[in-house]
Amino acid sequence: MEEFFLEKKSKFSFNKTITEFTNIVQEGGWKVVYVHDLQETMARNNKEVLPVKVLELCSPSHAYSILGKDEWRTFSSMMPCRISIYEKSDGNTYVSQMNISMFAPLMEKEIQGIMNISYAEVQNFVSRIIEN
Repeated sequence: MEEFFLEKKSKFSFNKTITEFTNIVQEGGWKVVYVHDLQETMARNNKEVLPVKVLELCSPSHAYSILGKDEWRTFSSMMPCRISIYEKSDGNTYVSQMNISMFAPLMEKEIQGIMNISYAEVQNFVSRIIEN
């Protein structure tokens, strides 16, 4: 059975994973529009957790295909794509994301196509930072 969330071990340290992934995304024509530092957020609230950052990714051309049509704007709640990079207590860094291929079949054909292309591109980015 497929899982809703995918998790893979990075071949790099936490900070190097963030740097490498950001560079790969930008080289692929995508944008990192925001980085949520959840460890920092927790620290501001007197909670201590291991490093975790959530990167929001956007392909302007794919996003425009969806946002350019009024009837598809409801899908904006699934945008932008999010990738989580974090450390676990085993000392390793991991990359996780939603398994969009599970949701795409529930969408109309055109949206499904855009989501599948986006998912494949993001998977390509992720594949370059994870262990085989």
